[in-house]
Amino acid sequence: MKVPNNIFLVGPMGAGKSTVGRQLAKTLDMEFVDCDREIEQRTGVTIAVIFEVEGEEGFRKRERAMIEQLTERDGIVLATGGGAVLDETNRSRLRTRGFAIYLNAPIDLLLERTARDKQRPLLQTDDPKAKIIALATEREPLYQQVADLVVKTDRRTARHVVKEIVRRLSQL
Repeated sequence: MKVPNNIFLVGPMGAGKSTVGRQLAKTLDMEFVDCDREIEQRTGVTIAVIFEVEGEEGFRKRERAMIEQLTERDGIVLATGGGAVLDETNRSRLRTRGFAIYLNAPIDLLLERTARDKQRPLLQTDDPKAKIIALATEREPLYQQVADLVVKTDRRTARHVVKEIVRRLSQL
C-alpha cells in the first residue's frame, strides 16, 4: 500500500484527532505530531495561557507559523487544532502538502468528550453545547473543503477508526 507522505487530521475538538493520530502513525510507521502540543512545548505554556495572554488572534498567529513549519516535514501524521482550518493559508498548506482526513463526530459526542477538559479555552463558557454547535456551523464547510477523506468517528474505538482509514487509504 502506498501511503501519502504526510497525513493531516482535521476536525472539531473532541473528534479524536490526537488519539487516532497516535495510533495511525504507529500503524503506518510514521511520526506523530500534535500541533497544539508543539506550540505548548515551544512556548513553555499551555494553549489556555496563550489565549488568556494573547487572545485567540495571538494563538492563531502562532498556529499558522507552526502549521507552516510542520507541513514542510515528511513522513508525519499531524493532528491539527480544531480551528486551524479558519485560516486560508493553513487550508492551502493542508490541501497541498499532504493528505487531509476530516474526523467527523456528532455534536453530543463532542460535548461528552470535552465536558471535563478545562484546557479548551473556547469551551470555558456557560453553554458549551451552544458553543460547539456554533463552532461546528462555522467550521464544517472548511473541514469539508480541505478533506481528501471524511471518516466518521462516532462511538467507535480509535483502533476501529484507524483500521477504516488504513483500509480506505489502500483503496486509493
